Amino acid sequence: MSPIDEKWRQIQWIGAPVDEGAGSAEMATADGRGRCRDYQNGSIYWTPQTGAHEVHGFIRLHWVRHKKLLGYPVTDETGCPDGVGRYNHFERGSIYWTPQTGAHEVHGMIRELWASMGWERSFLGYPVTDETGPADNRSSRFQRGHINWTPAGGAKAHRSGAID
Repeated sequence: MSPIDEKWRQIQWIGAPVDEGAGSAEMATADGRGRCRDYQNGSIYWTPQTGAHEVHGFIRLHWVRHKKLLGYPVTDETGCPDGVGRYNHFERGSIYWTPQTGAHEVHGMIRELWASMGWERSFLGYPVTDETGPADNRSSRFQRGHINWTPAGGAKAHRSGAID
């Protein structure tokens, strides 16, 4: 039994495999690093380095646009401690989602600072944008502030009015 099949047996809520003309078998990923399989309610991705993890819903839709940046999932989608948000961690970043903010990616030094502050439990709350800006002045906006990163100054968090 493959690692994807083993994972599917643990999370059968993801539904039956989807047949999109090519059959419902596992497929090699485009980069050749791993394997994947689509199901009615999400997908399971596996690499030897990350293991098998599911991605679904709005996080999955957002991740599809940012796969090259974020890499493969290293966690299943998980609920946040506040009972509102959800997240998946990936090899090089994370995607957080709430019904109010939608799904947004956080990576690099901005993610490291936000994590050290306590993630969504920090004064910043949840991300409301993906990281933006030129290579030498990156920024991510959050519900109650933003984190800015520059090569000279590093990552710094700033309070602002609520963006909810």
